[in-house]
Order: sequence, then structure tokens, then C-alpha cells
Amino acid sequence: MKISKRLLKNVLNPIGVLSLLIMCGACEALWKKNEPEFLARVGQTYLLRKDIEPLLGQGMSPEDSASFVTSYINNWASKQILLEKAKINLSEEKLAEYDALVSDYRTDLYTRAYKEALVQQGSDSAVSKDQLQRFYEQQKENFKLKEKLVKLRFVALPEQFLNKDEVIQRLKRFEEADISYLDSIGVQFRKLNFNDSIWVSVSRVLDEIPPLTLENADKHLKKSQFFELEDANGVYLGKIVDIRNINEIAPLSYIEPTIKQVLLNRRRLDYLRKLETEIIDEAIKKNEFEVYTNEE
Repeated sequence: MKISKRLLKNVLNPIGVLSLLIMCGACEALWKKNEPEFLARVGQTYLLRKDIEPLLGQGMSPEDSASFVTSYINNWASKQILLEKAKINLSEEKLAEYDALVSDYRTDLYTRAYKEALVQQGSDSAVSKDQLQRFYEQQKENFKLKEKLVKLRFVALPEQFLNKDEVIQRLKRFEEADISYLDSIGVQFRKLNFNDSIWVSVSRVLDEIPPLTLENADKHLKKSQFFELEDANGVYLGKIVDIRNINEIAPLSYIEPTIKQVLLNRRRLDYLRKLETEIIDEAIKKNEFEVYTNEE
């Protein structure tokens, strides 16, 4: 099928594009091998079929395909027209400045991607417990808490739960048999947390237990304290195992992910510095890099 100049001139017109697509068999004919390779032109720049074909999702209806192609062509044309006008109307100095920025950005993208690939291949991502502990001991004063932490176990009971007293008794005692029993009826609880060996922030606890608020948190969140609170949804039972207050040193287990990331970042930077030095040294040895000096 030969596309006339009149149709190409109307390519920015959505109705014109839709008509063209319908004539081509609701977009499918655009992909026939004997069709022209281009869909649109702005100046000397062409939009090719292969540029847009991968963007058409499988299962698209003919109407959706036509609408997508129309929108894509119009967006592409708008950018190309503005680009052409910018090249004409901007000063040579501005164009040179932007070309330099584009060149620098391209170089940064390529080199950054290459360095990241080298880091992944050559940098160790394992951090030992000894390394974590050593860094923690050295930097303790930098790990003061800005928010209270707690260890707790709790359950949220629905309204009219029948065995509340037994749950309270077992939640307080929390021996092996009690844990087994509470696990066995856990499907009856609206919420539960039996992992009382991990530290959690008070803000997270407040999110999980709505009757706890900033105003009453100090009253109920005390070491070894048991609390019973309720709202319109039911009853919340909890036992505080341990607590760390603001300005105390954060437990290692709580900030371990942060320390690990810091150590990995340092290791990565050290590796990159070493890598850059080795690359320059190798280029000098191969006579691929030299610096010219003006000597009188």
C-alpha cells in the first residue's frame, strides 16, 4: 500500500491517523513486510515501524492499537518539531553548551554502568558478624535512638471472644506449652505477634494497636508490663519484654542492616578507587594514555 503525501501531511491529526490505521486493517497492515518502513516524518527524521511495533501489547484490540499509535505519533512529532525549532532558534553557544552536557551525560551513563558491572563481579558482598560487631563498638555514640524501641508480644481479640482469661494467663507466662496453645488458636485472633525477641519502633506498635497513642504510650509501654486495651473492634492484650528509650544506644540487632549497608558502601568505594588506579596504570603501560606538559 502506498501512503500518499496528503495522508502524511495529516499524520498529526488524530482523525487522519485513525483513518489511515483503519485503511491499513486496524493497525495490523502496518506490520506487513511490503509496507513502507516509516510511519511519519518530521523534516529529515522518520518514525519507523520497528520503533513502535515492540510497544504494542499482545492482546490489544484494534481500537486500542489504533489509539495508542495515534497518541505515540503525535507525541513523537511534537518532540521532533520542537527539537527542530530549538536548533534553529537557539544560539550557537547554547547549542554547543547543551551538546557538551549531553555528551557528558552519555559518558557518565556508560562508565557508571560499566563500573557497577565490575563491582558486582569483583566486590565481596558478605559482611561477617565480627565486622558488624567491631564497627558497632567503634561507632556506638553515633547510634543513639531518636525513637523508643520495644520488644513485645501481643494479640488482638475479636469482640465477644470467650477465652480471654486463658489467653491472658498464657500470654503472660509464655512457656512452651502456652506458645503451642496460642499458636493453635491463632486463627481466632485478629492480629498476633509472638516474636518478642526483635526490637520494633513505638511508631510501628502504635500503628498495630490503635488504642495505644502518643499520649498513653509511656503509661503502657514499660518493661515487664502487661496491658489490656480495647476499642470498637475488640480487645488488645500485650506483654512488654524489654524497652530502649530515646538517646540510649540502639541495639546491634536493630541497626545491623544499616551497618551492613555502610560497610558495603565503603567497600564499594574502596574497590572503585583501586579499580580506577589500576585502569590508569594499565593504560600508561600500554602507551594508551599520556599527559603532555609544556616544558621550556
